[in-house]
Parts: sequence; C-alpha cells; structure tokens
Amino acid sequence: MTGLELPIAFVLLLNLAVSLQRVMRGQGDADRLLATLLFGTTGIGIIVLLAFADGGPARTGFIDVALTLALLATLSGIAFARRAWQRAHDEEAETANDESEAR
Repeated sequence: MTGLELPIAFVLLLNLAVSLQRVMRGQGDADRLLATLLFGTTGIGIIVLLAFADGGPARTGFIDVALTLALLATLSGIAFARRAWQRAHDEEAETANDESEAR
C-alpha cells in the first residue's frame, strides 16, 4: 500500500480518545449517543486501515470485525432513536392527562 495507513490510523486513534472523553462527560443522552457512534465509525476506520496495512491472510478477519462493529453501531443508533421516540410519546400522553385532570 502507500505507507500512510499507520499514521492515519494513529490520527484516528487520537480521535477515538477524544470521543471516549466526550462519552464520559456528555451532558445528555443524545450527546453520548453521537459520541458513541463516532467511536464506532472511528474504530471501523482503524480496523480497515490495519487490515490493509497488514495485507496478509488475516485481512478478511479484520474486515469481518469491522462489519460487525458497523452493524452494532447501527443497531445501537436505532435502539436509542426508538427509546427517545417512546419517551417523547409517553411525556406527551402524560401532559395531556395532566391537562385533562386539571379541567
């Protein structure tokens, strides 16, 4: 390859450290989810770069791990969105009940 795989992977690893810090001190659930998704996509990038830097027979194993991580990141995003949607719907129903009881 071009020889730039390892330096780019190092830069992505620094990005991973910053996103991990954001997960730890995130102010809200959405902030934490976005940082976690960034964590997942950066991890995928690092794994793919390492697969192409190695170039040996283990390349397909690295690619399989990256695809699995991508699937997990997608599922966690969907699960968070469903939970947030349900929470908003429950709060609306609760507010409507409170207003009807006040009348």
